[in-house]
Amino acid sequence: MPYVNIRITREGATPEQKAYLIRGVTELLQVVLDKNPATTVVVIDEVDTDNWGIGGESVTERRKAGK
Repeated sequence: MPYVNIRITREGATPEQKAYLIRGVTELLQVVLDKNPATTVVVIDEVDTDNWGIGGESVTERRKAGK
């Protein structure tokens, strides 16, 4: 049973976009690895930009600084 975890920043991905990601990843695993879609699990975690860090800074701070 494949398990895929997608992490994105919480910035307004629509339910439609998330559904598209889930369908697309499931289809990709079926086509490339011959995995059964019925047993493929896809989880999308949305993380606040205050809780996502790059290079020692939160994404919130990096964006304020124009990075």
